[in-house]
Amino acid sequence: MEATMVSDAPKHYPVLLNEIISIITPQHGGTFIDCTFGQGGYTKKILSYKNTQVIALDRDIESKKKADEITANFKERFVFKNKKFSQLDNLKLKNQNVRGIIFDLGYSYSQIKDSAKGLSFNSSGELNMKMGINEFSAKDVINNLDIKELEKIFRFFGDEKEAKKIAINIVKTRKVKKIDTKTLVQLIEDSKKRKNFKIHSATKVFQALRIFVNKEISELINGLIIASKVLKKDGILAVVTFHSLEDKIVKHFFKSLSEKKSVSRYVPSLEQPETLFSMVQKKPITPSPKELRENMPSRSAKLRYVVKKKDFYNFETDIKKKFQNLIEIENYGIKL
Repeated sequence: MEATMVSDAPKHYPVLLNEIISIITPQHGGTFIDCTFGQGGYTKKILSYKNTQVIALDRDIESKKKADEITANFKERFVFKNKKFSQLDNLKLKNQNVRGIIFDLGYSYSQIKDSAKGLSFNSSGELNMKMGINEFSAKDVINNLDIKELEKIFRFFGDEKEAKKIAINIVKTRKVKKIDTKTLVQLIEDSKKRKNFKIHSATKVFQALRIFVNKEISELINGLIIASKVLKKDGILAVVTFHSLEDKIVKHFFKSLSEKKSVSRYVPSLEQPETLFSMVQKKPITPSPKELRENMPSRSAKLRYVVKKKDFYNFETDIKKKFQNLIEIENYGIKL
């Protein structure tokens, strides 16, 4: 789930880079957390400003190769951790002046093209989709979950209209032969009543499997909650999403904690509740025409950000309750 989406050209494009930099203002110095390091596009730009420090996270161990290159040039100002961003609270950052935290929820060119990861429907061989620090693979999902569970994964995580038929055909097929990536793609195409020529037939199912295998829903929710605690007053929390489900979660989290219904535990019950965040811009920021020309996959990117108003650590949020049904679907993985 973490890192940046890029075009088919073997070049790294940190999506909405200029917009991110203008929002977090690293020219004023401070500590920044790059929760989805990937190929290091945001990190390198932030470190180009003096008096900055970057703590970068990525669950993909392959990202350490790029991190080692940056460490060689910025040893005193850069730290890389092979962790999921839901593990932010393990970094003991309470005393750090964290001025900005960035999440980029796309995938890098190298990740998409890595046949061993099997993230793309253009891959061949065994189903995988593990981004690192995983408990199970897409192969485990396809070969072990029942029709109802598979249907819900495809429907709720991929918005796949033919979810039930695809799930039924998967269970039928796996009884007689092994389902690898190419078999799954063909099975999905055969299950479709109508062909959509705008997107590949397997796009939504593969998206759903990536989300499920990497527990991207609970990762995002927990990551947002922890980041909100780690961030200091006047700090920026910025998130780049690439599909509607991610954006819906981020939008709700930011909106609910920017309105008066959010309650601080430090505020007496008779007083008007304070809000944790200030939402400077309600509508998401999208790529410029120039960026779209250079990197077409960025067309689905949406950037939302908030400014932390108070330093209070504890706050109430209904984000887990709001998306409880999605978290319950993710928990099907417990049986794998």
